[in-house]
Amino acid sequence: MASSSPLEITAQADAAIVEKPIPLDENVLQKHVAFFDRNGDGVVYPWETFQGFRAIGCGYLLSAAASLFINFGLSRKTRPGKFPSLLLPIEVKNIHKAKHGSDSGVYDTEGRFVPAKFEEIFSKHSHAHHNALTSDELMAMLKANRVPKDYLGWLASYTEWKILYVLCKDKNGLLQRETIRAAYDGSLFVRMEKERADKKQK
Repeated sequence: MASSSPLEITAQADAAIVEKPIPLDENVLQKHVAFFDRNGDGVVYPWETFQGFRAIGCGYLLSAAASLFINFGLSRKTRPGKFPSLLLPIEVKNIHKAKHGSDSGVYDTEGRFVPAKFEEIFSKHSHAHHNALTSDELMAMLKANRVPKDYLGWLASYTEWKILYVLCKDKNGLLQRETIRAAYDGSLFVRMEKERADKKQK
């Protein structure tokens, strides 16, 4: 029986990867954020953001800093017409109103997934590997996405992607396409929490 060449094996592997389509009318940004709504009441408080970050493997200091930064930055934007609350709640249903600038554009203004923008991440920025980003390529992408003088957007994008890279890069230091896609469609955090819980039980 003849053996396949490395190129044929690679082609077969690529063909075997079939991504499940994300419904274009689905608000995947809400799904992404809903992971942090730990009691499912439609509102995310800072302590829930903290719990969510701890659940995916972040340390205490990072989880605490992220919870304050995220809830302080997003609370008022997701509660239009309401008096500011010292509890800094984020309303999940309005999370699209808090979408920051200098991002990839993979979420549109309504929080829906934009396939063409997702593909651009790789067509424009993944050069060393077809379906993955190196650390340098990630930084180059963030720089390319910057809107002039949008300093808060720069910081938000850098923080999001840096945490994703640190937590989810593979043994070769690559952030894989399927990982990035799972972050966008809302399934990554659930999977990370389950994997971490399974490790604790062993």
